[in-house]
Amino acid sequence: MWKSLLAFLFCLCAGAARAQQGLSVIAYYAGSNPAQVDSFPVEKLTHIIFSFCHLKGNELHVDRAVDTLIIRKLVSLKERNPNLKVMFSLGGWGGCATCSPVFADKDNRKTFAKSVRDLCEYFGADGIDLDWEYPTISGFPDHPYSPNDKQNFTALVIKLRKKLGRRREISFAAGGFNQYIDEAVEWKPVMKRVDRVNLMTYDLVNGFSGSTGHHTPLYSTGKQIESIDNAVQRLEAKGVPSAKIAIGAAFYGRVWEAVLDSNGGLYQQGHFRKSVSFKNFGTELSADSGFVYHWDEKAQAPYLYNPTQHLFVTHDDKRSIALKTQYAIDRRLGGIMFWQLGEDLFTEGLLDAIDQARIAGLKNK
Repeated sequence: MWKSLLAFLFCLCAGAARAQQGLSVIAYYAGSNPAQVDSFPVEKLTHIIFSFCHLKGNELHVDRAVDTLIIRKLVSLKERNPNLKVMFSLGGWGGCATCSPVFADKDNRKTFAKSVRDLCEYFGADGIDLDWEYPTISGFPDHPYSPNDKQNFTALVIKLRKKLGRRREISFAAGGFNQYIDEAVEWKPVMKRVDRVNLMTYDLVNGFSGSTGHHTPLYSTGKQIESIDNAVQRLEAKGVPSAKIAIGAAFYGRVWEAVLDSNGGLYQQGHFRKSVSFKNFGTELSADSGFVYHWDEKAQAPYLYNPTQHLFVTHDDKRSIALKTQYAIDRRLGGIMFWQLGEDLFTEGLLDAIDQARIAGLKNK
């Protein structure tokens, strides 16, 4: 009886702590220096996701010795932040070449799920994030995909939940664009078994686009439908619980060249040149270098234009990040996630902006 009462009180306290925290803050981490992560304010995170592991045959595999060191470093961060969850991410853009054929087989799914559990136990990690880009629809060039991927993805999630139990977490990275939301996933059976969907509401205008636009806008505009708000509403209409949705923010900008000097370069033809980390904005995209700052009130998103070099930049900044965080709180979403921590400043960066907005927003609720 006493054991049952103590267990009940523990669950009650844990639930109260989660409610007080109110919003998950989830970082992907793709840095190559194990020591670097110590310099970030990881106390402001609830989750950190190592990016990436890949398939080796039909098992989850840590590719390099340095990756092992990084994962161990991430797990050691629990000493600073005891509530931090450390997860593995499978795949990434270009990192899931064999996912479709491998996960089509029942025995492969079983072996994969066991390998995830074994790696979690070996490293002391807390779960898996599936970043298969994409099941069912075309993703990375020449990667196979099949209409059967939709059911196979559901079967994979079911097998993972059986192997990992309820103690470990399962999430997946989902495209924030309409085709993915409408075609790639069986939302209801999948969402019953995962802890959250990490909505990649960035790269909505990408390197394959023939014209500029906002790559991570909060709201749709007359010229651009796909946005965070569009994706959230679309998911909610499909029965996805709001509390299991984490919206995505970008800790990098996307630079376009050969863009005409009209409307500050927004919604103009151009060619994608490169990405720039937020930590390098001050040196590469400064006003002194000719970049003029603009704010789109409709999209609630910033952009830059250099009229001399005809360069256009779509990005997040502290203002847009704060608005996204407040949006997540107001809509009672599960969290805000971002790609990726290694592109932030060590202090006074975008993670700090999320944390400040989270504290202020929850205080006002």
